Amino acid sequence: MKKDIYIGMILAALMLTLCACGGVPEAETSSPAAAEVQSEDDGQIIVSETVEEESGREDGERFEATIILEGMEETVRYEHIRNEALGFEMDYDYGNFVRRSDGERECFISDWDDPENPENYLEVSYDTSSAELTANAINMILSESYDTLYDDAYELDGAGKCIRIEASVVKGTNNMADRLQTVYIIPAGDGCRVARAYCAIEGAEGYGRRFAYMVKTLTVIDRPVEGQFSDELALSAIRSYCYAQNPDLEQIVNAGEYPVYWEIGDSSEEQVVVPFRSYTGSLNRYYIDRSTGETYVTEFVPGVMEAEQRTEESFNAWDYVGG
Repeated sequence: MKKDIYIGMILAALMLTLCACGGVPEAETSSPAAAEVQSEDDGQIIVSETVEEESGREDGERFEATIILEGMEETVRYEHIRNEALGFEMDYDYGNFVRRSDGERECFISDWDDPENPENYLEVSYDTSSAELTANAINMILSESYDTLYDDAYELDGAGKCIRIEASVVKGTNNMADRLQTVYIIPAGDGCRVARAYCAIEGAEGYGRRFAYMVKTLTVIDRPVEGQFSDELALSAIRSYCYAQNPDLEQIVNAGEYPVYWEIGDSSEEQVVVPFRSYTGSLNRYYIDRSTGETYVTEFVPGVMEAEQRTEESFNAWDYVGG
């Protein structure tokens, strides 16, 4: 659906009811870690608890927050994620988006969309080039089809200043595009992190603002030294491996009816151990070589086994990094 409007009206619309994906008014904003917020449509998130600026949330921790959509308060369910391979932490709205990951990107797709051909999704990746070089390259590509809006001083609650590029107007026309894009390029010591929000124009106000809230919470963390498994990276890889082996496991974890957890066990400079407590009651331990990623597994069933026993299961944990 295209809308004929003058450029001045477009700019106003981008800031109000037809804001592009991620478009949020430039008022002071707050992440879910904020202590106090205003109950007006200023892009802030209201939380039921008072916490410090640093939330200290764990990977996989879930909580509720309240955001403002179309002037109305809405309670949303967030999950804190930490992707050490890509070098960022963020809170995502797991009640409305499905998380899909690979070694190069995290993707959050509307649960109403076809996952093979989504229209409304947020994608986060990293680039080894500087934020300025990456932004210029992205802007050059987008400007072939769009009249872009380039903001090199946009502020994120978690990551500070970044570059934001909005692509919503068909190049050389006064027509809004059917597909809107907003790209956030966040500086980092090893290059930059890139968050791309895509949505159909019909979903700009809803999906666009949800994506903006999510990106506001993004913080940059150090990526691991190449070729070495850190504890956090190992934990993430084993969780991804378990989900891949048992497609029903994530649903069981989300339901919260059975105790399921992963944690860092006894580790050394050469090896990291990740125990996994299954909903069946068994305890598997994954022994990962920090350099090679080669992994073997032991199993212990309380009341059945006297001690953990090595299984025939083995794999390379590097195959599940970023998943």
